[in-house]
Order: sequence, then C-alpha cells, then structure tokens
Amino acid sequence: MRDPEDCDFPSALEIGGKVKIVVCLKRVPDVAEAEVKVRPDGSGIIDDRLVFDINEPDNYALEEALLIKERVGGEVVLVSLGDEKVEEVLRMGLAKGADDAVRITDPRFSGLDGPATGMVLARAIERLGYDLILTGCMATDDGQAVVGPVIARILDIPYATLVTKIELGDGRARISRELEGGLLEVSEVKLPALFAIQTGINEPRYASMLGIKRASKREIRVMGGSDLGITEISSRSEILRFFIPPVTKHAEIIEGPPDETAAKLAQLIKEKGVL
Repeated sequence: MRDPEDCDFPSALEIGGKVKIVVCLKRVPDVAEAEVKVRPDGSGIIDDRLVFDINEPDNYALEEALLIKERVGGEVVLVSLGDEKVEEVLRMGLAKGADDAVRITDPRFSGLDGPATGMVLARAIERLGYDLILTGCMATDDGQAVVGPVIARILDIPYATLVTKIELGDGRARISRELEGGLLEVSEVKLPALFAIQTGINEPRYASMLGIKRASKREIRVMGGSDLGITEISSRSEILRFFIPPVTKHAEIIEGPPDETAAKLAQLIKEKGVL
C-alpha cells in the first residue's frame, strides 16, 4: 500500500470517460422497532406485518453510486435477486436517480444461501457489463457479509470491504477503509473492482414524489436462469431453525430515597460478590 501523500492521484473531475456502476440491492424486513415472532415450526419469522425496505448498507452503496455519477458522469444499474416483491426496492432506487434496474428470478433461486446468491448475481453482472460494482458491507437480516466477496471472486476482480471513501481517476480508485481500533487504511485499486460500502460513508437522499411517480411507470428488466446460463444451483449451507433466545438475565430496579437505595445497592453488591 502506497502512502497517499506520495500519490500523484487525479481528482474525480479529471476522469475522461463515464463509469458504469452496478449496485446490488436486497429487500429486508425493518425489525428495529418491531416485535419479531417466529413461526411455530421454526422455519422463519412471521413477516406479514413487517415493513420491508432496502438493506441499510445497500442504501449507502446506492447513494455513493449516485454521487459518483453526479461527479464524473455515467450510468447506475440496480440488480436484485427475488420475486416481484423486490421491485419495490428497485423502484425506490430508480426514484432516487438510478438509470436502470434488473430483477433476477427463477424457481431454482429460491432460498439460496449467501455464496450461491453471489454466484447468481455475478453471472448477471457479467452479462450487464460494469466498471465498478458496489454492495453494502453486510445484510442486516442475516448478518452475513459474503455476497460481495463471492461476486468479486467469480468475476476475478479486486475488492475491498468496509469502504468509507471512494475517489476515481485514470482507471483506478483510491479508497479508504475502516479498520479496527479506529485505524484508517488508504489504498489504490485498479478498476474494474467491487467495493462493499460501510454505513456512514454519505447521507442517503430521499426520493422525491415526482421521482417515485416516474419510477412506478418504469419497466424493470427480468433475467432468469436460462438468461444467465445457470441450469443447476444449490446452497451449501442450510438454516435449521429460527428461535428467539431465552432471557437469562434481568435488571433489578431499586426505588426509594437516596440513602435507602444506596444501602440496598451496597448490600446487593456484597451478596453478589462484586466487591
């Protein structure tokens, strides 16, 4: 890795050509303030009353793609794997400013794990063409962060995770990555490449009412297994069951005047052997 201070790196405005950016989006349930219930057979969560939205890290990836497009010109293409329901997140991306959207669907693709999903997306992206691929750093519904690296491995292109800054120039990208302990890594990557975007890299925009209205009328392309040359595919991992972990600890609230609560607290600390 070169010292960024020693790099004669052109700014984004000095790029000669336009950039084709593919952004992978996932539709996930918003469970931040919702009561999550598991199906009686443990096969999944009951989601009929949950609100679904764009996976949060993917939303930052989308915004970064739009910002790059505004700086240097180009095209932003959205890709998502799933049934008709994923079109709502694709249309939201179109409403924010993306140029095109592709939904990948096939009965054989239902319930795929992360690596298999990455393989399907890679085949689709390969056919669409790309200069830069952006994904979120992880999926908030399953906590995995494997799809991006799998796509990059199959396409045999460089990739970086937890990216917090992107500058393009002269067929390369200078990126900043967030490391443990507050460290920041700056490196240069030759394009084409894939970057998994960290939340907080930007401030995602809201879609305008006009944008939403226009996006509702846009055609979303659909690609299936035959379009991608995929005849057989299977997952190598399987979720056995979902369950809500039992509560093993609880908080005890001590009420009363300060002198009494202090005495009770001291007694509890002594009984628990903390001191």
